[in-house]
Amino acid sequence: MPDLETRELRYFVAVAEELHFGRAADRLGIAQPPLSRAIRQLEQRLGVRLFDRDRRGVALTDAGRVLLREAGTALDAVTAAARRTRRAGDPARPLVLVTKAGASHELLQRLLDAHAAEPGAAPVEVLLCEVGEQARLLRDGRADVALMHRPFDDLAGFDTEDLHVEGQVALLPAGHPLAARAELTLAEVRDVPGLPIARWPRLDGSYPDGPGPEVRTQSQLAQLVALGRTLLVIPASSRAWQWPDHVAVPVVDAPDVTTVIAWPPNSRSPEVASLIRSAAALRSPAARG
Repeated sequence: MPDLETRELRYFVAVAEELHFGRAADRLGIAQPPLSRAIRQLEQRLGVRLFDRDRRGVALTDAGRVLLREAGTALDAVTAAARRTRRAGDPARPLVLVTKAGASHELLQRLLDAHAAEPGAAPVEVLLCEVGEQARLLRDGRADVALMHRPFDDLAGFDTEDLHVEGQVALLPAGHPLAARAELTLAEVRDVPGLPIARWPRLDGSYPDGPGPEVRTQSQLAQLVALGRTLLVIPASSRAWQWPDHVAVPVVDAPDVTTVIAWPPNSRSPEVASLIRSAAALRSPAARG
């Protein structure tokens, strides 16, 4: 069977995400008939049906769902190859380190200072993102390395080095009675009347069930906590973005969180290797095991 082409994978992804040939054609900037023909030809070449089509609309088949997952990975790899190749041709390019805004702030500052002190160290550009975005930015080549957190972030397919292990805290409105406590347990913060736990998106973008507000950015969360509408259990180092209206109380039985530095496994960059060595030298005793 001939290799799949990136063009037909992009066509397929557009239809799979829109579940409508007309909208997908508009998104791609092409007419609908050639798009429909391309999808039929792709199905014929693969020998499977990718979409169920009826009067109610378009739906992915089981085979289609598999290809959507694999196509995204393949297209990210192609895009990443182009970006990394262009950057490799620029000797003055900085390394791009991506991390969640406000997370592991002290460790990040120590890493940047330690790396800058190394002779001939490449400059480092810090790319700040929201929750769950680091993996995508690494995979599509917009970042060279990332600070990520186990067990929350998607580390699949990356090489990693553990750097720091920490507990978690409950972030509460300053005027709430629980904010006066020296410590809390998970049971005590799960069902607080009038103060439900905020819901972050899972790795697949869906939200867990619950009464708490859906949040996607730390600025949303910060304001909702300050307004007395929600609370959240987060890694202790995330208090870097804490407002005066917030109080952080240790949650003694929350699972530990491990900060890792992650990079693509096929990276052969000496500059990336140098930054990883700088990071490894900062490992806390708990991270060394």
